[in-house]
Amino acid sequence: MRLQAFYKSILCLCCILAVLNSKAAEKINSGETIAPGYGTLAYELPEVGSYQLPPLGKAADGLVLDEQGKTISLQGIYHGKYSLLSFIYSNCKDVNGCPLSSYVFYKIKTAMRTDKVLADNLQLLCLSFDPERDTPEVMRLYAANFKYAGNQGEWRFLTTPSVSRLTPILKSYNQDIQREKSINDENTEDISHILRVFLIDPQMNIRNIYSVGFLHADLIINDVKTLLAEADDVEDVKASTKNEEVKVQQPLLAQPGDVKDGYELASYTTRSKAINARSGNTTDLLTIARNPPLGLPSLPEIELNSLTKDKIQLGRKLFYDRRLSLNDTFSCAMCHVPEQGFTSNEMAMAVGIEGRSVRRNSPTIYNVAYASSLFHDGREHTLEQQVWSPLLAHNEMANPSVGYVINKIRQIPDYDGLFERAFDGQEINMLTLGEAFASYERTLLSADSAFDRWYFGKQDRALSDSAKRGFRLFTGKGRCVTCHSIEKNSALFTDNQLHNTGIVYHESMGVKSDKERVILAPGVSVEINRDIIASVSEKAPADLGLYEVTQNPDDRWKYKTPSLRNISLTAPYMHNGSLRTLEAVVHFYNEGGINNELLDPLIQPLDLSENEIRDLVEFLKSLTGSNVDILVADAFAAPIGDLTRQDPNWTHKGTRLND
Repeated sequence: MRLQAFYKSILCLCCILAVLNSKAAEKINSGETIAPGYGTLAYELPEVGSYQLPPLGKAADGLVLDEQGKTISLQGIYHGKYSLLSFIYSNCKDVNGCPLSSYVFYKIKTAMRTDKVLADNLQLLCLSFDPERDTPEVMRLYAANFKYAGNQGEWRFLTTPSVSRLTPILKSYNQDIQREKSINDENTEDISHILRVFLIDPQMNIRNIYSVGFLHADLIINDVKTLLAEADDVEDVKASTKNEEVKVQQPLLAQPGDVKDGYELASYTTRSKAINARSGNTTDLLTIARNPPLGLPSLPEIELNSLTKDKIQLGRKLFYDRRLSLNDTFSCAMCHVPEQGFTSNEMAMAVGIEGRSVRRNSPTIYNVAYASSLFHDGREHTLEQQVWSPLLAHNEMANPSVGYVINKIRQIPDYDGLFERAFDGQEINMLTLGEAFASYERTLLSADSAFDRWYFGKQDRALSDSAKRGFRLFTGKGRCVTCHSIEKNSALFTDNQLHNTGIVYHESMGVKSDKERVILAPGVSVEINRDIIASVSEKAPADLGLYEVTQNPDDRWKYKTPSLRNISLTAPYMHNGSLRTLEAVVHFYNEGGINNELLDPLIQPLDLSENEIRDLVEFLKSLTGSNVDILVADAFAAPIGDLTRQDPNWTHKGTRLND
């Protein structure tokens, strides 16, 4: 039935195109029932560049599905090009509605055949009002109707996985819709809406909004060329024929987090947010997992722990729940901070409950679903098993036993029935708890970066010239790709192996300076003799990496190759957080690491110039996923978990909190 309705809509559109190309169209265009966009423009356009189109606000983001069903973000699509966004649905029968915008887009796409600047700088986007009926398959069929416009330029037909995913997008663009009713007061396939088409610049500013009376191909093309002329003048965005760099604005949260650079200054101000000050919007994590962003492969099948919405939601609740620690103050998210790349920018090495030191840096959990081994030393191999290490570690969440954790959660009222619903009637146990955590962590997939859109999406202007040079170094002279691998259709940027780069070699061999600088507070620091520090602190054990797992002497100082995705968000770097910046990391490898008897033979001096180092860093910065904001906003919407008067106080033998 749906496909029949769809083909009727296509026939309707084809009839419109045919009529309007006939002599009768001239008479029709002179009337009041047909929009000006179907005919010749009734007035002379101003000269290109003689007027301005000031920003009207920011174009909102949202997750959508392309014609192949892959999840992508709107802001990720907007990067690097001017965009025309029209909201349509395939079954629209209003000649001055969706068929009008499709006809105007068809004329613009046809103009791209002979206008390379227009084809290189403008993309056409149609997003469906009707996700229940306009599936990716239907949108592909709808798109096929316009193939005769030519192959120059890009015209994408998008939808969403559900009405709930579409609703906030419509609200953001002030697009009101109403499903029309039948005489029996039942919903029909017809949708009432006001036609608006949005012209969006590469910085995600809305520069014009076209209604029915102003939606004309000639006018739009004139506006785009005016914006291109303006961009040339201010050097924000260059026409593709200029072959200049494009500076791409990252999403608000896709920035390095609260790095403590400048902490030694009295003027230092933190950017950290209080836990209870965070708020955000939920997203459909299951859809992201089923349709990974551009640049990522399909998720590996986990036969014994298939993903469901209930499991993901439960795992998300657990991940942010501070009650899962011994003293009810510490959650997983306090080491894997969402706005800090799901790691911790504030500390070189993690800190657990009561300020207890952890000897390694918190690794990011972005794209952890693809990891074949976990932790810096690779000691675990599944997310289901991994969770118990931080829950039970004395210097992390400090629970005394598995049974203690399970019994504690059983007694928390707001978990009543959640495990049973997620696991087909099963109560909480060691297995279901691990599976719940793992389900949430597997959905934190972030890609569709500027690199992905350039390399896999073939969008030449998505990447700056500097980053392109950096990529050539990455795959050539720098030999980075040897360990941070790239496949034909995807890139995880890791070989999932462990290597010895020399990091902590000197420390583990006892080679340290006599004094250590200790920063006590912003603007207050002192030099302290290491002997004094040793006399009042517990001696830290030597970190020998993989050797601690295998007891093989050849495995000393081997650590897992991290993925480079979202690398600009996850400082400080290396397993001990010893390198604060990407520049420092590249310099480290440029010098050939730290020499030792077991140094990996892949680690050799690179002889990169300072300019080459800068280009390589620019490439690394291009690996930030376009959906970071969405995942962080979802994390901010999660409950943080705190003791209430309805919860047992497990630090006091299960008694209730006192009034």
